[in-house]
Amino acid sequence: MRTTTTAEVPGAFDAAAPAYDFLVRMNPGYHDALRRSASGLRLSGGGKGLRLLDLGCGTGASTAALLAAAPEAEIVGVDASEGMLAQARRKPWPDTVSFVHARAEELLAAGVRGPFDGVFAAYLVRNLPDPDPVLEVVRDLLKPGAPFVVHEYSVRDSLPSTVIWTAVCWAVVIPSGAVATRTPGIFTYLWRSALAFDGAGALRDRLRRSGFTAVRSDTVSGWQRGIVHTFVGHAPKGDQA
Repeated sequence: MRTTTTAEVPGAFDAAAPAYDFLVRMNPGYHDALRRSASGLRLSGGGKGLRLLDLGCGTGASTAALLAAAPEAEIVGVDASEGMLAQARRKPWPDTVSFVHARAEELLAAGVRGPFDGVFAAYLVRNLPDPDPVLEVVRDLLKPGAPFVVHEYSVRDSLPSTVIWTAVCWAVVIPSGAVATRTPGIFTYLWRSALAFDGAGALRDRLRRSGFTAVRSDTVSGWQRGIVHTFVGHAPKGDQA
């Protein structure tokens, strides 16, 4: 079975997009975990008057989580997969939500401009060929002191988490994804990419090297405990730039 490469991920998601939400519904706690991470932005007043970026928004699951955390905010969702965005755009959204087709590496060229009061990136950083330049752009798009929340798989620091992740992928995720989408490569890629990605400590260090401050992380609850994590950092304040 051929595994999708990082460069091929957007195209693979185009093909998998029609079945993506169905597969997500098979994952207990998926949406709860996203909402928990989005709440890590700690936005006040329902987000009224705030502008937020949902980077790697996919079919809109992370956008819905952001909307739950900040129902009054303006939200810009960005994704590299036109197929995933097509699914997102079919859903009912308030006028404050918009979507942009762009790779994370090409935000400025696509007309995505700051400043933002917060950025949410769910299952994105692991899929970037070179995360550091993108993280630096995100930092610069944020207002001074504004939060950046990363919701991501990270199992490298834990052998038990690695074992559970592998077992779940080969028993459930890969066969279910192959049947539902006929594109098994993206699901073997999902398994391998999480194994190869930064451990939680390494990702915290990566965020700090990219200029984020007050970096911390926590894991989600349920079966994904130790597998999916919430990482929080902040753009430097004016006197730290």
